[in-house]
Amino acid sequence: MTEVLNQTLSQAAQAVARREISAVALTEAALARIAQMQPSINAFISVSSELALRQAEEADAALAQGRTPGPLHGVPLAHKDMFYRQGYVCTCGSRIRADWKPTTTATVLERLDHAGAVTLGALNMAEFATGPTGHNHHYGACRNPWNTAYITGGSSSGSGSATAARLVFGALGSDTGGSVRLPAAACGLFGMKPTQTRVSRYGTMGLSFSLDNVGPLARTAEDCARLLSVIAGHDARDNTASMHPVADYVAATQKANVEGLKIGIPKAYFLDDADDEVLEGLADAQAVFQDLGATLVPVDIPFADIMGRLGGPISGIEALALHRAWMRDRPEDYGPQTIARHMSNLAVPAADYLSAVQARPRIIETFVNAVFSQCDVLQVPVYPCVMPTIEATDVGDSEGFDRLLGHLTRNTRPFNYLALPSLSVPAGFDSRGLPLSFQLVAKPFGEYKLFRAGAAHQSATSWTRKAPNLVHR
Repeated sequence: MTEVLNQTLSQAAQAVARREISAVALTEAALARIAQMQPSINAFISVSSELALRQAEEADAALAQGRTPGPLHGVPLAHKDMFYRQGYVCTCGSRIRADWKPTTTATVLERLDHAGAVTLGALNMAEFATGPTGHNHHYGACRNPWNTAYITGGSSSGSGSATAARLVFGALGSDTGGSVRLPAAACGLFGMKPTQTRVSRYGTMGLSFSLDNVGPLARTAEDCARLLSVIAGHDARDNTASMHPVADYVAATQKANVEGLKIGIPKAYFLDDADDEVLEGLADAQAVFQDLGATLVPVDIPFADIMGRLGGPISGIEALALHRAWMRDRPEDYGPQTIARHMSNLAVPAADYLSAVQARPRIIETFVNAVFSQCDVLQVPVYPCVMPTIEATDVGDSEGFDRLLGHLTRNTRPFNYLALPSLSVPAGFDSRGLPLSFQLVAKPFGEYKLFRAGAAHQSATSWTRKAPNLVHR
């Protein structure tokens, strides 16, 4: 029965809507696969079987009553353990919140519920979303299903691992410095960091108020677009959520046409010090786009000399403000890496934070005008390197962690500061059989264009049709 989990999210939703399979049967298959694979990849913190089966039964009953199915009707999903659901424990990957039950439900979860989705449980994550690798001192490292010796990326580690391993059809994560795109790239998925304010953050754990985003991970561009279409849009409970109209992202994936599209190739920063296999994968993807009728355009990058430092003071100080009381009262309950990062933020001068905040509107305007007057979308690597192992990145709170963090996130963090939408796109496999990827970046609220280009690349390649064979070395 678990072969049904090899369907895409969109195919599964259509199969349930046509009553070719029941939501209960699909959910039972997913729960069985979780039981089988969880010991190998450690993708879940908790499994909510009772909730999932109840939601699946309700989805089947709604169809039996003749009700119109939602876009995610009966589809099993799971999400990073930082989205609040009233009455259910939300650990945020921490010991501090190991037994904490929120009294409200996140807007994004309510929207998924309304669309008919089934929630299987809460996915592993870096403690309080503070790490880019998938390590967690309290719940154990999350493992990459393509090869379990390697990292999943973080901090939405379980979202990447569970989706790639066919435990779920898609997942939500958060992205403050790359935490949707990094696990999507490491696990061979599409992952969207939307425009800042595109998705409500009400009822979600905060890390950095100025830089946090909520976004989906899925195995195809259409699946990722379907999830974003459900969760995007204004929310009266989050006064930062934009009223900008939500485009038909699914329609964008069905057009899948890049004829005449100008794809920007950066002249500075984003390709610096990249591994050869990363550059080879990027070149292969560029050849695909050219064959499809797109034009490659070399692009000047403003602020290239400070690109890697733009968001650091903001994320550091805003995270410190959220954690200061716990750091004072419960420092022993943090993992060593997490408390070390927060302690290091005590050394960030207030002037650096204020300068970064005050300069942000001018830098965003200058970057957007300069780059997107030259091209329609920008293409850059997600990671500058091929995937490292869990062992090699298990650096704890050593001085090496700052270097590791800076290297893994050097190409993702700038787009959080710039508030721009960015889509991670699968781009094949390296010589060890681990996923390669790139990201496409557009103007604010340019998600439609990103999905259209990402889907075009997908349609011309076979990467998303491959499934991991859970290798452990």
